[in-house]
Amino acid sequence: MELSAFKFKIENGIARITLSQGKRGNPFDSTFCREFNLIATECDDNRDVRAVIIDAEGPYFSVGGDLKTFANGERPALPRFIKTATADMHMGVSRLARMDAPVIFSCDALVAGGGVALAAAADFVLVGPHAKFYAAFAAIGFSCDCGSSYFLPRRVGTRRAFSFFARNQNWSAEQALEYGLATEIHSSEGLAEATEKLAQELAAGPTFTYGQYKNLFLSSFDNGLESQMEMESRALTECTRTDDTWNAVLAIANKEKVTFHYK
Repeated sequence: MELSAFKFKIENGIARITLSQGKRGNPFDSTFCREFNLIATECDDNRDVRAVIIDAEGPYFSVGGDLKTFANGERPALPRFIKTATADMHMGVSRLARMDAPVIFSCDALVAGGGVALAAAADFVLVGPHAKFYAAFAAIGFSCDCGSSYFLPRRVGTRRAFSFFARNQNWSAEQALEYGLATEIHSSEGLAEATEKLAQELAAGPTFTYGQYKNLFLSSFDNGLESQMEMESRALTECTRTDDTWNAVLAIANKEKVTFHYK
């Protein structure tokens, strides 16, 4: 896979997605959106992937949308560009959100616009002390995208999410942790190690089961109690059909070490 906006590798069960246009601020342009979808599809389809890390190179995680592209293009072409770019990004976000492997977002820099959506959509958000989450959309009169309106209210609550976007707020790492967007804060020096340690822990775990958790949580705000409990019953039943769950039951019953293989 030839990429220009990302570096991507899969090693020891961990897929690492690195935004690699740091000198440009890692903007969400058409190339970025198209490549993100390709990478997300690979992560979703490749059963060697048991955990995903999203990080970035450069002084910013991402400055968000590529305003130079917007400003330099012809105004009548902008609606079509938005529809095409968001189609790629939204498909990519959906596939990472619904795949079995957990996703870890790791940053110690400014995250703006669509980058905040990637954080909100991730299963874990590990940040350093210099991380900042900037809404950005309202500053140019744009509504939000990349799943922001779905994931951010689920992480921080509807009123706080609306305030974040409507007042164009900039949250510190401490605020992100307090509000529920961030999972953990680490020192700048310790962030990469903490991210890798968590990824290794997750990659050794019951990957199929993680996928059941993810999909159950995605539906929990939309279903009534009985419907959600039926989905829980069905997810639990699907786990029992896997070799991983059956072998884990036998191992614990026999006081042996449990090893998961994503089977």
